[in-house]
Amino acid sequence: MVTVSPEHVLHESLQSVKLPGIQSHKGQNGKLLVIGGSSIFHAASIWAAEAASRIVDMVHYSSTEENADIMRSLKTKFTDGIVIRQQDLLDYVAEDDCILIGPGMERGSVSEEVRNSSLTFKEICALPNEAEYTYALLRFLIQHYPHKRFVFDAAALQMIEPQWLLNLKTTPIVTPHSAEFEKLFGTNIVQATLDEKRTFLQGKAKEFNCVILYKQIIDIIAAANSTTVVVGGNAGLTKGGTGDVLAGITAALYTKKRCSSLGCSCILLAKKNSRRHVCYLWNVF
Repeated sequence: MVTVSPEHVLHESLQSVKLPGIQSHKGQNGKLLVIGGSSIFHAASIWAAEAASRIVDMVHYSSTEENADIMRSLKTKFTDGIVIRQQDLLDYVAEDDCILIGPGMERGSVSEEVRNSSLTFKEICALPNEAEYTYALLRFLIQHYPHKRFVFDAAALQMIEPQWLLNLKTTPIVTPHSAEFEKLFGTNIVQATLDEKRTFLQGKAKEFNCVILYKQIIDIIAAANSTTVVVGGNAGLTKGGTGDVLAGITAALYTKKRCSSLGCSCILLAKKNSRRHVCYLWNVF
C-alpha cells in the first residue's frame, strides 16, 4: 500500500495534472529536452526519454560526441523522440519547455583550469574529459538560460555546485537519493528521524530555491514552505533504471505543471507500479 501525507496533497497534485486539450496541436502539450548519456552509461538517459515520451508531445535527446555510435544506433530504437546533434543543442534548449539533465552522464574530478574558465559552448563540446563536459555544460546552461525549467538528476547532482541553483529564475527540481543528496548539500541525513529529515530538507529547499524529491524507502518531497511524505512501494524499486524513469516522468510533467505539486504524483506512480516488479513506469499511462 502506498500512502501520502498530508493526504490532501495527492488530490491537489493529481488535479493539477494538465491533460492534452481536445483541440491542441503538436507541441502544445509539452516539449522536453533530455541531456544525458556517456561513453560508459548508455541506457539511463534513454529510459528517461522513453518514459517522458508517453506524456509530452515531443522529446528531444542529446548526448556527447563520444557516445555518437550509440546515438546512431538509438535512432532505430528510440522512435518516440528525436535524437539531436550535440552542435544543435542550444537551439532545443531555447525551444523546449523543460530540460532534464544528468541521467547517464559522467561524473568525476574537474581540473582547476576548467573550474576557473568561462568556456564557450563550442569549447565545452570539445572537452575530452566527459566529467568536465558535464560540469561545464551545467554551469553554462544555468548561466545563460536562467528562466528555463530544469530537472537535475543523477550525475548532474554530483557535478553541480549548489550555489548555482540560486542563479535560476524558475524553481528547479533536484531528484537525489541519499548519497546524491550528501554529495550535493554536504550532509548525510540517512540516520535522521523522519521529522528531522523533513525539517532539514525544507530548509535546504528554501535556502537554494528548489524543490527536492528525496528518494529513499520513505520518500520526501520538500519545497520552501512544505514537505510531503510518500510511504510504500517494494524492492522492485531497487532495479536499475527506476530513478531514471522517475526523472523522465518528473521532467515531462514539469513542462506544463507547477513543480511544487508534481513530485507527489511522480513518486506515487513509481511506488504503485513497483508492485509489478518492473522499472518501465509508463505502463500506468
